[in-house]
Amino acid sequence: MREHVWGEGAATGVGSMPGTDAREAARTVTGSLEYFPYLPELPARGPGADMIGRTAGMLVELYARLEPSGWRVGDAPGRDTRRARSWLGEDLDALEEFTQGYTGALKVSAVGPWTLAASLERRGGEAMLGDAGACRYLAESLAEGLRAHLAEVRRRVPGARVVLQLDEPSLTAVLLGRVPTASGYRTHPAVDRGVAEGALRQVVGAAREAVEGTSVVVHSCAPGVPFGLLRRAGADGISFDLSILTERDDEAVGEAVEAGTALFAGAVPAVEPDSSALSDPAGSVMGVRTLWRRLGLSPKLLARSVVVTPACGLAGASPAYARAALAHCVRAARSLVNDPE
Repeated sequence: MREHVWGEGAATGVGSMPGTDAREAARTVTGSLEYFPYLPELPARGPGADMIGRTAGMLVELYARLEPSGWRVGDAPGRDTRRARSWLGEDLDALEEFTQGYTGALKVSAVGPWTLAASLERRGGEAMLGDAGACRYLAESLAEGLRAHLAEVRRRVPGARVVLQLDEPSLTAVLLGRVPTASGYRTHPAVDRGVAEGALRQVVGAAREAVEGTSVVVHSCAPGVPFGLLRRAGADGISFDLSILTERDDEAVGEAVEAGTALFAGAVPAVEPDSSALSDPAGSVMGVRTLWRRLGLSPKLLARSVVVTPACGLAGASPAYARAALAHCVRAARSLVNDPE
C-alpha cells in the first residue's frame, strides 16, 4: 500500500473560500486544517482571482486577457495577467505568514490542461480545445508555469510536503465531445483518451520534477470522473463529489484504491443546506463506508486511502459555514480512524 504524505485520517479543502481577504482566508484554512492546509482561492475579488484567470497568470510565454466572452490568449502580458499574478502573490504572502515552521502536507491548486483548453479562447474566439497543436503548447506552458509556482511555494514554506491539485471539472466533457463551440450550435470533437492521458502525465511529471516528493491530486466535481485514466496518468489521488458517485464507478474506484491511489471524498456540503448539516461527523462519511463495503475492500485501508473534503469549493458559502465545514471534515476524517467499520 502506497504511503501518502498526508497520513491517515486526513482532511483538507478543495480550493475556493468566501470573501476577499487573503489573510483571513489563510488564517481560517491553517487554523481549521492543522495537518493538511491549502492555498485558498478567493474568486469574489474578481477576474484574475477565479480559477481560470489565476492559472492563466501562471502560464509561461502564453498570456491571457479578459474579454466579454471569457479569457482569451493575447500577445503580451497585460493588465489582467498582472492582476492575476499580483493576487497570487498576495495569497502566497498570507499563506507564508501563517505557515511559519510548518512541516506537513500543503496543497496548492491549478487548473489542469484540459479544463484550461476548454476555457481559454484562441484569438478568433474558439476554445483552444479545437486546435490539437494549441493544446500541446498549452500543456507545455502550464507544465513550465507549475514548475516555477511549486518552487516558489517550497521557497516560502521550506518544510512543506507539497501536494498539487489539478482542477479538471471539464475533463469528462472533453472526453465525451460535449464542450460547445463558440456558436453553441456544435460541440468540439471528443479528445482521444490516450492524448488526454498523455498531456496529464506531462503536467504531473513536471510537478514532480519541480519539487522532489510532490504528490499530485486531480479534482473533478462533475459526474463520470475517469478514475482509470487519471490513475494511469500518475495521479496520487483523485478528488470528487461523493454524492455523484454511482455503482457504475465501482470497478474503476476499486482498482484505483488497490493500486494505492487516494480518494479525496467530497463528503461535506459546500453550501449550508440546513442547520443540522454538520451535526454528525461519522454520518457525513457513511457514504464512504457504504462504498467500502460494496467494493469488499479491507477496513484497514479506509483511513489510509480516504481524505475527507467538502463536496466542492466553498466560495458560495458564508465565512462562518466555511470555517465550520472545514472543521467538520477534520472530525469526520478522524471518525474513519477511530471506527473504521
